Amino acid sequence: MRRLILMRHAKTERDAPSGKDQDRRLDARGHADCAEMATWLARSGYMADLVLVSTATRAQETWQQVNAAIPSLQAEHLPELYGAGPSDLLHAVHAETTPMTKTVLVIGHNPGLHELALALTASGDAAGLQALASNLPTSGIAVIDFAIDDWNDVGFRSGRLICFASPKLLRDKSGGGD
Repeated sequence: MRRLILMRHAKTERDAPSGKDQDRRLDARGHADCAEMATWLARSGYMADLVLVSTATRAQETWQQVNAAIPSLQAEHLPELYGAGPSDLLHAVHAETTPMTKTVLVIGHNPGLHELALALTASGDAAGLQALASNLPTSGIAVIDFAIDDWNDVGFRSGRLICFASPKLLRDKSGGGD
């Protein structure tokens, strides 16, 4: 079995002082949501053997929050994850994993991550699939399992959505609302 965890970067400022999209930083809500989701990952036992992180500032800041909650994670920082489509993201997973890698966490961007989550899942948690169908929101996480032994066998429509979580869904579950 292999597990892929897809996490969209947290909420960001509208414009970076540099004017470059890649330089946008997390805003206050982004920091809070990301810390909440990082804690949720750790509490839920969703530990990764490998983390693939976009080099965009907002993805790097999201990674820092996750790494603070789960300090033992090993990360690869990949510029090609910025702006990557589903096929490119899947190629990066195939390229960076080894036979020893059981669980990969990818921290990146929409629309590519959302499209990848939709393309990979063939079944799974019905409520999660319904929520994921409309969006992978900032700080949103999709956990997808594959009944295979080799990452190269991971392909579209071969995964099972185990869990979909977002800051809003966690607040709604706890009765916190928006």
